[in-house]
Amino acid sequence: MDYLHVYGKNFELTDPIKAYIKDAADSLLKLGLDITGINATVSADERNGKKGFTFEFDIHVAKKGNVVITQKDKDVYAAIDLALARAKKVLRRYADKIKNHKNISLEEIMAAPMLEEEIQEALNYTDEVVPTPFDVDKPISVEEAVEILKNSNKYFIVFEDKSGKTRVLYKRTDGKFGLY
Repeated sequence: MDYLHVYGKNFELTDPIKAYIKDAADSLLKLGLDITGINATVSADERNGKKGFTFEFDIHVAKKGNVVITQKDKDVYAAIDLALARAKKVLRRYADKIKNHKNISLEEIMAAPMLEEEIQEALNYTDEVVPTPFDVDKPISVEEAVEILKNSNKYFIVFEDKSGKTRVLYKRTDGKFGLY
């Protein structure tokens, strides 16, 4: 419980509430981030004769900084639950961001030559390449090229447009056409 510090402002912290906060903080540690400390503060508020509670998580994540989540509710346990859900959402997004942008490990670097060999092996196929005549008789518009491609069983065509540029028109998987 070194990482967790629980405080009460205008509120007497009972053992069940402390245990509930500890369980909530432990669930944040399961996200796999380098959380170095959590401060949890419970405050009692009374406005216009109505009692309410404010719960605050101040979570320190190494190399990220502090994540502060504040939640108000008329029930202290509900405030803790709502703050926990919000904290998990924020930290999960950060964890996903780290996973998607992680550095390459030494094992992955060592495996790279194997991948290169596999690519070279795949390129050395023995299938025969059949040359196809290049049909560029006269420049055509992009609209004409779309009509030609629609009416053929080809996946792409190479043509010269009206400005003299060589273009490639291809069928996309979503049914639309792409143009280079």
